[in-house]
Amino acid sequence: QALTIHNPGSTTLPPSPRPSLSLVPSTSVTMPTDARPMSKKRSFVRDGIFYAELNALLTRELAEEGYAGVQVRNNPMRTDIIIRATKTQNVLGVEGRRIRELTSVVQKKFGFAPKKVELYAEKVPNRGLCAQAQAESLRYKLLGGLAVRRACYGVLRFVMEAGAKGCEVVVSGKLRAQRAKVMKFKEGYMIKTGEAADDYVDSAVRHVMMRQGVLGVKVSIMLPHDPTGREGVKKPLSDIVTVIEPKDDSMLPVPANPKPVPGLAMAPAVPEKTDVPMAPQAPMEVDPAMYSGEKLA
Repeated sequence: QALTIHNPGSTTLPPSPRPSLSLVPSTSVTMPTDARPMSKKRSFVRDGIFYAELNALLTRELAEEGYAGVQVRNNPMRTDIIIRATKTQNVLGVEGRRIRELTSVVQKKFGFAPKKVELYAEKVPNRGLCAQAQAESLRYKLLGGLAVRRACYGVLRFVMEAGAKGCEVVVSGKLRAQRAKVMKFKEGYMIKTGEAADDYVDSAVRHVMMRQGVLGVKVSIMLPHDPTGREGVKKPLSDIVTVIEPKDDSMLPVPANPKPVPGLAMAPAVPEKTDVPMAPQAPMEVDPAMYSGEKLA
């Protein structure tokens, strides 16, 4: 564009000539997106963001179906997404209509190619040991107008009857009055720190939109130990000591004719007992001088 100088006797300068883009030598090479290498850190961050967004989407869509988590498996051919829920029939829908709708939504939202993502529904074996299912249950109880204490104690009793080692329910916010407070309900055994807390404690947090404000709900469940890994954690606790009873001492058989070992003296053989009577021996004579005070020469 022309440059105009606003002063008396203004003149218009012609535009400066610019080199054409076709004449400028290009030194940068544009690599295709698929061929560009990605660092491991970026790959982990990308997978974490994808899991977080997918979990938030399914939590919002499948709240009433007892959504209890998701698992992503990356195969060379496609990506399998396994949805864990307590009501798998509602997740599938009539003739699989709901699961196909969810597959289409995930495919369009995250940019998957056609037939490169597949969704499956898996039923939770024991919903009493699932923190997310119990947090959703408590959320709907509070939305229905049930008292906080009664709802929390009902969740505690249900979880402990399911076989959990411990349970803790925390509700914070405007419970009754305008002043916000925190109520904590605990029962059983609960670990707070260490690697055992990561392995054994299942936690879930939900937000309840009440009329007086937002309530925060946190449910923590201490899972039991199960060697099979179905109803609990397969790895035992590190502070549990198991005393194994010793085995019974069994007598080893002694060979009849042991082979002599060079350089090792053999013990004399013990004569076997026989029933043959032994010959009588003469009584030994005792010198009386041995028992007297006289000194013998």
